[in-house]
Amino acid sequence: MSVAKQIKEASWQNNPVAYQVLGICSALAVTVNIKNALVMGAAVTAVLSGSNVIISLIRNLIPTRIRIIVQLSVVSTLVIVVDQVLQAYLFDVAKQLSVFVGLIITNCIILGRAEAFAMGNPPVPALWDAIGNSLGYTWVLVAVAAAREVFGKGELLGFKLIPEAAYSAGYVNNGLMVLAPAAFILLGLLIWGSKALGGANGE
Repeated sequence: MSVAKQIKEASWQNNPVAYQVLGICSALAVTVNIKNALVMGAAVTAVLSGSNVIISLIRNLIPTRIRIIVQLSVVSTLVIVVDQVLQAYLFDVAKQLSVFVGLIITNCIILGRAEAFAMGNPPVPALWDAIGNSLGYTWVLVAVAAAREVFGKGELLGFKLIPEAAYSAGYVNNGLMVLAPAAFILLGLLIWGSKALGGANGE
């Protein structure tokens, strides 16, 4: 399988959120705005890429009985490193993401790719698999966050999109969009839309 096809399949047809329904907790919790979604996507990308490559490199040395423990050790180490980097350089965002960065350790996408792909493939394909799944995870988070930010706050990345004239005429931001139920609704619409377009393993 070519690199482009592998990434497309992982990020679109076999999307970890839209098709496999993994990583839903963070999709609900950190998608109030795009900035948080992008940082969370970058954190997952770093951890998933690193863990897939490391686990692939040592896969033949890991005893079967303790493979999950080894995988968790690798993932948790990388999560701690990413968390410390975020606290050092993006402290405000790290505070907003709170415990959700730490919970990457138990993210089903990370452990799922380690067990299903990295344990049985060389490092380079494992890296491309990680990038594809990370892109799939990130675009879903960004899409949900964009809708919630625009309709819930009237802005995007801090820039006002709804003119003051609209508010003067009676327009009101949709308060539901900043709550978790809105993320459920948007995720459902996104899954339906991606299947209708042939993604999320539609065709």
